[in-house]
Amino acid sequence: MTEGSGAGRPEIVCLCGSTRFASQMREANRRLTLAGAIVVAPGVFAHAGDTVTEQQKAALDALHLHKIDLADRVLVVNPGGYVGESTAREIAYARASGKPVAFTHPE
Repeated sequence: MTEGSGAGRPEIVCLCGSTRFASQMREANRRLTLAGAIVVAPGVFAHAGDTVTEQQKAALDALHLHKIDLADRVLVVNPGGYVGESTAREIAYARASGKPVAFTHPE
């Protein structure tokens, strides 16, 4: 089990990345969960077929920043090195908040 910043609690990892990579996000979530981490991740996958309004997308983007706030670190799911505009904004937010950021694929 991975150790988080709180005494005795598991590490919290926030998954970031394009929602078009829903299957890769599920696999990263599974792997981290089996390793003992608490995983926070997108719950709606607009680029993978979930329908959302522009208002809902804006609310989901803001919610994801709060998920980053909860996390000990961020893992960017970026097959092929792809990082879109929303993900780049989340990476910048995480780094500005002092969160370690890692990538599933090299930048």
